[in-house]
Amino acid sequence: MAMTQAGAEHLAVQVLGWLAQDHARIAAFLAASGTAPGSLRERANEPDFLLAVIEFLMADEALLLDCCAALDLSPQTPADARAALPGGVPVHWT
Repeated sequence: MAMTQAGAEHLAVQVLGWLAQDHARIAAFLAASGTAPGSLRERANEPDFLLAVIEFLMADEALLLDCCAALDLSPQTPADARAALPGGVPVHWT
C-alpha cells in the first residue's frame, strides 16, 4: 500500500525527533537546512520542511540505516515517505 502524505509527514516528524536525540545529528541537519534551532517546532508543520528532513536522512546511507534500525523501519520506508510528500517525486537517474 502506498504511503499517504499524512503518513509521510508523521514519519518525517519521527525522524526529526530521532535526529534531535543526538547533538551532532541535529547540528548537521540544522547546518544543512539553514534552520534555526528555535524554529524547529514551527517548521515541523510544513510539508516542504518535512521533505528536507527525509532528504537529509536519505543523503547519508549510514545515517539512514541507523535511523531505520532505531525506529524499526525498512530502509525503503523513507523513500516511500519522500515520494508521498509534495515535491518529493522520485528521482530516476537513468
